[in-house]
Amino acid sequence: MSKEYNYPRRQFLGAAAMTIAAGPLAILGAANAQSHRSSALTASTEPGQPQGAQPGQFPTQPGQGHTSQPGTTKQSSPTALPPIKQVDAGVLNIGYAEAGPADGPVVVLLHGWPYDINSFAEVAPILTAKSYRVIIPHLRGYGTTRFLSDSTMRNGQQSVVAVDIIALLDALKINTAIFAGFDWGARTACIIAALWPERCKAIVSVSGYLIGNQEAGKHPLPPAAEHDWWYQFYFATERGQEGYDKNRHDFARLIWQLASPKWNFDAATFDRSTPAFDNPDHVSIVIHNYRWRLALAPGEVKYDDLERRLATGPVITVPTITMEGDANGAPHPEPAAYRNKFTGKYTHKTITGGIGHNLPQEAPQAFADAIVEVAGYTV
Repeated sequence: MSKEYNYPRRQFLGAAAMTIAAGPLAILGAANAQSHRSSALTASTEPGQPQGAQPGQFPTQPGQGHTSQPGTTKQSSPTALPPIKQVDAGVLNIGYAEAGPADGPVVVLLHGWPYDINSFAEVAPILTAKSYRVIIPHLRGYGTTRFLSDSTMRNGQQSVVAVDIIALLDALKINTAIFAGFDWGARTACIIAALWPERCKAIVSVSGYLIGNQEAGKHPLPPAAEHDWWYQFYFATERGQEGYDKNRHDFARLIWQLASPKWNFDAATFDRSTPAFDNPDHVSIVIHNYRWRLALAPGEVKYDDLERRLATGPVITVPTITMEGDANGAPHPEPAAYRNKFTGKYTHKTITGGIGHNLPQEAPQAFADAIVEVAGYTV
C-alpha cells in the first residue's frame, strides 16, 4: 500500500544543504580515543544546548513549533534536545538524548552520515507529547560516544552499528523498541529488524531496505549511478581520508546541499550538528564504513556470521513503514525495488513539498506521524 502526503516542511534560511545515504567502509587501527566512561547515566551538555535544560525536557524557545511554507523567509529558533547522558554499552560509552516518560513505549531514533542526533530535535517533542519514551543515540564515531579501549578496532561495517544499539538497549534494560531512522540509521533499523526481530516492535525506514552486500558492491553500475557515489571512491584513497579529516565541516555542508537540494537550512542549524563530527574516531569510522562496503577493508572476524546472514538479503517480518522525500538528492532505491523485502504489515509514504534525504529534520511532523502509525500496527 502506497500513500502520498504533502506535509509543510521546515524551512531554514541560509546556505542550502545536502546529505547522502552511507554505509560501512573503513580504515583499520585505533584512533586516539578518549574514554568518557560512566557506569551510571550522567548528564552533560553539548555545544549549542542551553545549560538550564533538565533531562527529559525540551526547553521552550521563541518561535518553537512554527512551520513555514516553502519559499518564505520566516523561521523558528531550533528546538534543543535535552542534555546528553552517557552509558557503557558493549565496546562503547554511548552518548544519547532521552525524553518522555520512563514507562512509555520506547522509540529509538537513529541518525545517518553526515548528520547527528539534532536531525530528531523536532521529532522528539511530538512523540513525547504522546507519552513515548524517546532515545536518540550518537552512533559510533559521532558526538560524545567513545570507545572504552584504545585497542578496539575503529570498525564501521554495517553489522557493528546494529550490535551497538542492541548493547544500548541491554545497558538501559529495554527489551523491545520501535526503531526509526534514515541513512545509516535506516540501515541499522533494518538490520535489527532482520537479525533481532524479538527486540524490534516495528520500524520506520527512510529509503526503505538498505541492508548491504559486499559481493554486490563489487559489480559496476551505469556511469550516471557511479557518479552519484563519488564520495565512496574519494574515501577509498588516502587523499580522500586526509581530505575528509581536514575538511569535515565543509564536506558535511556539501553533502547536505547535494542530498537535500531544496532544504534551505541556516548556519545555526548546521552549526548545531558540526560538533558531532569532531569526535576523535569519526574519520576512521566513516572511512572504514565505505571501504568495507567496497571490500577494500576487512571487517572483524567475530561479525562474520552476522554479515553472512545479512548478505542473503533477509526479509523483514516486523511491521514497517518506509518513507521517501520527493526531492531526495542522495542515491536511493525506488520503493518498488524493496517492497517484497517486508513481509509484515507494511505501508510506503512519499512525502512531497521538496523533502530531501534528511527527512526527519525537513519533515518532522510526517516522520513522527509515521512512528505513531506503525506503533498502531503492533496492537
